[in-house]
Amino acid sequence: MLNYEWYWRVEPSIELYCDIPYDPFKFMADNKKKYSFVLSLYEYVETIPTLWDSVTKFMAKHPEHIAKDNSMAFLSNDGGKTYNHCHFWSNFEIGSLLWLRGQGYTDYFNSLDRDGGFFYERWGDAPVHSIAAALMLPKDEIHWFDDIAYYHVPFTHCPTGEQKRIDGKCHCNPKDNFDWNGYSCTEKYLTVNGRSKPEGWEKEQ
Repeated sequence: MLNYEWYWRVEPSIELYCDIPYDPFKFMADNKKKYSFVLSLYEYVETIPTLWDSVTKFMAKHPEHIAKDNSMAFLSNDGGKTYNHCHFWSNFEIGSLLWLRGQGYTDYFNSLDRDGGFFYERWGDAPVHSIAAALMLPKDEIHWFDDIAYYHVPFTHCPTGEQKRIDGKCHCNPKDNFDWNGYSCTEKYLTVNGRSKPEGWEKEQ
């Protein structure tokens, strides 16, 4: 993998419901993005009871790795005292391997690894990657691929807006879209980035 700068996680039995008429890797590089997602939701609390304790310890030890314009507000409702369990669903993610190989992520991973939660709890890659991206990348280096319609059991992302679906030659049902479900964190992501939900979202519920 050392010869590669980018990765795209693709799992079996997924569905991609729209055409993708451009190169997502080139888009990421041209727009200076380092991490991207399609779906976001809350993690099961029982799987990560001490993860945030480990993260706060890392932040205290390595403030140099925390981005000034970070997305802490996506992760926490009280300024970082507690974790609200929002994460980017990592079964779809496109990201920079240069970032993951960097000193910041390496220090982060090693710190978590020493605390043992990968083994004694069930710290999954989704919250681990999401927390790293939200804390160590500026907001504008994280991208939501709203135009990539995606299904991974049991959730669907179907772009909001009929014209957007027509342009993308999509064949998903907008009523299956998970984005505005109460268990989704996508609205929080938009709020943190000063954006509103797409026009007409309420008509497609």
